[in-house]
Amino acid sequence: MRRVDLTLFTQPGAALLVVVVAAIAVPQYWLFLATSALVSAVSLLGLGIVGRAGMNSLCQLSFAAVGAWTVAQLNVWQAPGTLILWTIAGGLVAMPFGALIGLPALRLRGVHLAVVTLGFAAAADVVVSAINFPGVDSYQQVMRPEFIATDRQYFVYAGVLFVVLALAVEWLGRTRMGAAWRAVKFSERATAAAGTSVARAKLSAFALSAFAAGLAGGLLAGQVGMITAQNFGTIGSLSLFVVAVMAGSEYVFGALFGGFLIMFVPEFFRRAGVSQDWANVMFGVGAVQALSQGSSISEGFARRLRARRPAPVPPPREASDGGTPPLGTRPLLKAEGLGVRFGQVVALQDVDLVVPEGTVMGLIGPNGAGKSTLTDALSGFIKNAAGTVTLDGRRLDGQPVHRRSAAGLRRTFQQDRVPTGLTVGAYLRFAAHRSVSHDELEEVRAFLGCAPAKAHVLDLDVGSRRLLEVAAAILARPKLIVLDEPAAGLAHAESLALADRLIEVPAKYGASVLLIEHDLDMVRRACATIVVLDAGAVIAEGPPAEVLARPEVARAYLGDEVALT
Repeated sequence: MRRVDLTLFTQPGAALLVVVVAAIAVPQYWLFLATSALVSAVSLLGLGIVGRAGMNSLCQLSFAAVGAWTVAQLNVWQAPGTLILWTIAGGLVAMPFGALIGLPALRLRGVHLAVVTLGFAAAADVVVSAINFPGVDSYQQVMRPEFIATDRQYFVYAGVLFVVLALAVEWLGRTRMGAAWRAVKFSERATAAAGTSVARAKLSAFALSAFAAGLAGGLLAGQVGMITAQNFGTIGSLSLFVVAVMAGSEYVFGALFGGFLIMFVPEFFRRAGVSQDWANVMFGVGAVQALSQGSSISEGFARRLRARRPAPVPPPREASDGGTPPLGTRPLLKAEGLGVRFGQVVALQDVDLVVPEGTVMGLIGPNGAGKSTLTDALSGFIKNAAGTVTLDGRRLDGQPVHRRSAAGLRRTFQQDRVPTGLTVGAYLRFAAHRSVSHDELEEVRAFLGCAPAKAHVLDLDVGSRRLLEVAAAILARPKLIVLDEPAAGLAHAESLALADRLIEVPAKYGASVLLIEHDLDMVRRACATIVVLDAGAVIAEGPPAEVLARPEVARAYLGDEVALT
């Protein structure tokens, strides 16, 4: 029986407690502002979703306008149901608009994506200003159900809606979809290599963000009764965004804190006789500060809490007698005539490569030999690569990266590509791209000496992250694992220990290994056969001792004919 993760309820539960206390103690005027703060907090939760995926959205209030318009129209029609159902309908209607605006995110990032979303916000502002919301001309207010008719009751309703949405967001953050958002933020290449569609992850983030904004718009319609275009201006979307950056709306309390900042800081300025516009200036300064420090207020607070806990200590990784490297006979991966050109530069020229089933094979060569290009071509990152790639009899050339991963070809990267926003266990489950039992996860984690499952990736050293990436590839149970310099960041003894583990992988986990590595001691220890690349062409292949003794291999590495022994 799977245990319920009680940490899921920590932040939403505390937020509910705040709402209950406020509903009892806050005076009427401040209660109205507090309700408005909750409306903003709901919208900020949506911004937190796209923030988890590493994207910027400056049109959140445009989606809110869609939700508010839907609620107002259903009210005019006197549609079945109550305001509660109409609000949910407003969120659902906003989702296609979110997916539509998310389409540019498939090719644009950073400031370019922000400009596109800002353009949409400006266009939506013009459209909303040109047309009246339903019911405005006839002075028909949005009607509340009797049980939330008073402002105090409506505040509690808004608080409950925020908590329910916060629970849903926290739960999604623990699913494969939520892990995909974190992974996309850290590395789109690694996300695709793990078998996840980057496009699906981005579009789902935008669609769900728009759903939250649509809920906020419907909530606002029920609060004020009659809405106008001034409630959804472009400046409002910008203010919402900078507060999200400053407060950290990826966290529940960051969204709640940001919502209260948006409503109460301008009010305090007004009471102090200061122009309320200075609130936006203060928010902008706070956002710049958060960007310069690399963390929001909520994220910094979360890091300080983690720092008080004992640091994760992985078990010692020591070399042992891993046995004799296995050598298979049946071809598993066949690359024929593989060629890659970058303009006039030939990176690979007619490379033929065969990786046998049930073996650990090495791929070595000097810097610039074409090893990384070959890896990218095999895994699908180079779309114009010539030649064919076949895995276990199935043609992979022409297939996108995540399709090749699903077919059984997994790879790691030279640079650290493990998302820092996840725990060790969450990353392993996401990268495995299949259902993994607790015992299975723990067995693979212990096999490679990785950090505990509850440890945060952000707290691990580079070497531990590299081993974690290898463990994730093994957990996926692929047919072939391409390891691109997995020993980077490891001490020499740890590299030899990893070599011993790799020897066991074919028999223990049913995956062949193509090892790309500069540590020749590790290659000699782990590999039954090796292939040498130089200037984009294969110059030698065979058993390690025999190949490393060849003069042409020594020349490629050292420029002379001293054997690499």
